Amino acid sequence: MGLANAQRTLDVIRVITEFVSQPEFLPVVPMFGIINEAMARTIGDDSVISFWSEAHDMIRGITGTGAGKGPWIALHDGFRGLAAFRDFLPGHDRIALDAHPYLMFSAPDRTPLASQVRKPCTQWAATQNTSWNNFGFTLAGEFSLGANDCGRWINGVGQGTRWEGTYTGGDGTNGDCTEWNDYASWTQDRKDSFRQLAMNSFDALQHWFFWTWKIGPSIITGKIETPMWSYSLGLKEGWIPEDPREAIGNCGLTGTPSQPLTDEMVGLAGPGVISAAAKAQYPWPPTQITPNLSPDNVPTYTATGPIPTLPMPTPNKSSADGWFNDADTRGMYVPIEGCTYPDPWSAAGGANPGRCGGATGADTVEDTATTTSEEEQPTDDTTDEDLRRRRALGRVRVRATPGPSVPPAKPTPA
Repeated sequence: MGLANAQRTLDVIRVITEFVSQPEFLPVVPMFGIINEAMARTIGDDSVISFWSEAHDMIRGITGTGAGKGPWIALHDGFRGLAAFRDFLPGHDRIALDAHPYLMFSAPDRTPLASQVRKPCTQWAATQNTSWNNFGFTLAGEFSLGANDCGRWINGVGQGTRWEGTYTGGDGTNGDCTEWNDYASWTQDRKDSFRQLAMNSFDALQHWFFWTWKIGPSIITGKIETPMWSYSLGLKEGWIPEDPREAIGNCGLTGTPSQPLTDEMVGLAGPGVISAAAKAQYPWPPTQITPNLSPDNVPTYTATGPIPTLPMPTPNKSSADGWFNDADTRGMYVPIEGCTYPDPWSAAGGANPGRCGGATGADTVEDTATTTSEEEQPTDDTTDEDLRRRRALGRVRVRATPGPSVPPAKPTPA
């Protein structure tokens, strides 16, 4: 269901884009992260880039191109590493690159925390600066102050930790997370070290979203047991500064400094259209669907469904109706009448039923992928252990079900 699910995903992105591009909402949503942590190594680089390219063209077809025309499009790096995005989709209009750097998803560092606080400066700063100069707008869409993987359920619900030796990827030592989870017992020296870690992280990353704003008390103990991941708790307890701008310059000189973004990078110049060469290299649909399937012999939908719009807040004193571009009238992707489909939520690993069901799935294309295996793929700042953690967390899904009311629909195209 990979291609069919991609079609449905494009429609979800489309409906959200139409809503947030309305003048009433554009100042509130200046950037739209369209896909979080796509597993490019598993899906295949070419397929993921083809999807990103198609999503870009669809969004800019709605908003127009150039500064102020719709939100920036934020793409997570798909664990490819920031360096892989140099010269990415040349000609694009306002794509921002999102990385999720963490320190704790590898073998534990058991040295004193005070000796670890420079890690963001030495491990992240130069990479971020280089990407800023070579690609353009680069940000950290997730990071935390986790110096290790202590904290309730950091590795997944019911999973252990490397620090305690109860999760894969540890160093053979059975530590104790109590001292890291019980922030009420932290000394002033420890709080000062976390504050320095925060300041160095802010300066190294420059443009960032902390994960996460607030951690609530555990329903088991009634205590906050993941303090290294709670920005609001750090503000309250003093290990996060009230003004993050205090961190500017904290890392000092760390490789090539970031330069001002060019006019092309911010939509003030340039075509705003992905080059023909890049479109030919990354067509949509992709020429190959993992594992080695032809896009002509996998389940797909047809674009003939009614167009839903997101409901407007009430009372609504504006003329906005949830749809920015009235010229966007393509039908939504829906199942083809008479075809049978696998479960879109749990078809991974099943036999390919073919385009409309009932096929053997034997029609494949020659494997011409150039991406390397997970173990061989180079990255800037992501470990394979991090990817395994993401997969484990990814098994927990929330399935959307229709509510009692149906959103208003645009007229179905003839």
